[in-house]
Amino acid sequence: MCVFTITTGETMAENNTTKNVNRRTFFRIIGVAGASAVCWKMGLFSNQATLHRVSRSQPLMGTVLNLTLYGPDREQCEEALSRTAATMQSLEARFSRHIKTSELAQLNRHGLLHSPTEDLKKVLQMATDLSIKSSGAFDVTMLPLLQLREQGAGLQSPDRDKYNRLIGFDKVHIGSDVIRLDHDKMAVTLDGIGKGYIVDRGVESLKRSGFANVYVEAGGDLMVTGLKQDKAPWRIGIQNPRPQNHKGKLMTVIEVSDKAVATSGDYMQAFATDFTQHHIIDPRSWSSPPELASVTVTAPTVALADGLSTAVMVLGPDLGKELIEQSDGCEAYMVGKDLKEYTTTGFFS
Repeated sequence: MCVFTITTGETMAENNTTKNVNRRTFFRIIGVAGASAVCWKMGLFSNQATLHRVSRSQPLMGTVLNLTLYGPDREQCEEALSRTAATMQSLEARFSRHIKTSELAQLNRHGLLHSPTEDLKKVLQMATDLSIKSSGAFDVTMLPLLQLREQGAGLQSPDRDKYNRLIGFDKVHIGSDVIRLDHDKMAVTLDGIGKGYIVDRGVESLKRSGFANVYVEAGGDLMVTGLKQDKAPWRIGIQNPRPQNHKGKLMTVIEVSDKAVATSGDYMQAFATDFTQHHIIDPRSWSSPPELASVTVTAPTVALADGLSTAVMVLGPDLGKELIEQSDGCEAYMVGKDLKEYTTTGFFS
């Protein structure tokens, strides 16, 4: 039996050994071609099959993409790798706020974008839909406030009215031929959903190339398709948000198949040693949400899981549970700052 294990920065699968990986260090996609391909490398594959290994590493979305494919045909692996990497790079070129020529950067710079691509419209519409469902707990227009916090200026700006005018998902208008922001000083970030969308598209590309068994490590975001060699689901462990006080012990372990798993937590980018101030900001209060230390969401796509985990962090356990149970195919596991656990009805089923 091959016991598959994954370790990532926030969402981890269990193995004989466990290590922490910083969220910004890398994300990795491994695809296996053919239903008969089985584990032998890195705990994934046995020697029952002779498979070629093709790999590539490249910068992507402020981190490093490690893409590795295994299959009986090296040329097929090479072609699939090139197509998948090109797909993901083209999306980064549209979504990254750090690339000056990207569609998003142009939108932020001018407050207006003519002839946007379907991908940008789609991911912004996904973000808007989630904003509506979460009553504004998820909001891609939060970038000005996040930049204030990152610069150490705090969120008690003397010109609060100025920033209030810049925040609000309802100030982003998505038309068939144009995207418009209500104010030219507004700025949008897709950090909470765009990377997940790119990973989803990468996995889709691999599936079209015949790689049905895929796993993704993307910091706190993880996607698995197919099953392990023994037809069992993958076992995914959820990290304790306060490992320094509990010897790194996992909070729990779940079994998933053909699911995305994403975790958001106050410990990922903390601006205070007590975790009261961190990178997740409630658009309504301008402060970091006080109740939860981490949220893990399972969903059909990485983009949805990523966005929902952020929204639930803001909403807290009660309203967060309501949001998840209104979302088809989604479940959540929440950990309070006191390490109290909360779950939606079907999380462990």
